[in-house]
Amino acid sequence: MDIITNLKGKIIVSSQAMPDEPLYKEECMNAMMASVINGGAAALRVAGARDVRNAKKFNVPVIGLTKPEKLPPNWKEVVYITPTMKEVKELIDAGADIIAFDGTLRNGKARLEEFISEIHKENRLAMADISTLEEGLECAKLGADIVSTTLAGYTLESGEPTEGPDYDLLKKLVSATNTPVILEGRIWEPKEVKKAFELGAHCVVIGSAITRPQLITKRFIEGV
Repeated sequence: MDIITNLKGKIIVSSQAMPDEPLYKEECMNAMMASVINGGAAALRVAGARDVRNAKKFNVPVIGLTKPEKLPPNWKEVVYITPTMKEVKELIDAGADIIAFDGTLRNGKARLEEFISEIHKENRLAMADISTLEEGLECAKLGADIVSTTLAGYTLESGEPTEGPDYDLLKKLVSATNTPVILEGRIWEPKEVKKAFELGAHCVVIGSAITRPQLITKRFIEGV
């Protein structure tokens, strides 16, 4: 729990790339992680055992998850973030302090309970990536240490994504549970981070706006 306490009011940077992207190379990801740590990131959120092991070298809390090498066409309908106990154990063995997993109800209550129990048994923290208020409250009830708005707008149950961060979901979660709530998803401006903290976010995860050059470039091009 000291990790959670120490992350209050801080920014976590999601340093990830898909295998078919140039930055996926190990030396590139290591450089990316070093850069965001130098910039003040309080923790790292990374995908896969390789990057978890490398992230541990920076002496900050590490959130580990897994994703498939390529998202399926029906990605809104399927569980793809740390989908099975096999991946949970791989992340634990790699040294992740916090294990992030799909906390949507399509995962099933029994599986969610199993994930959280295994993570706690290994003295790690369980972070549920959810998309709706119902999912967040259920994961909190099951014992998740953190709930995150990661999947809001990226599941059939949560509908289309909001233009920016899902502040409405954040507000509802903060008012309905004492479990720490992380805002993640579609954060592009410092003012959005400030608003998140004003609304009660425990901490904020930023990904694409910092670590995905192709998306940053595309955003500028589309803007003009």
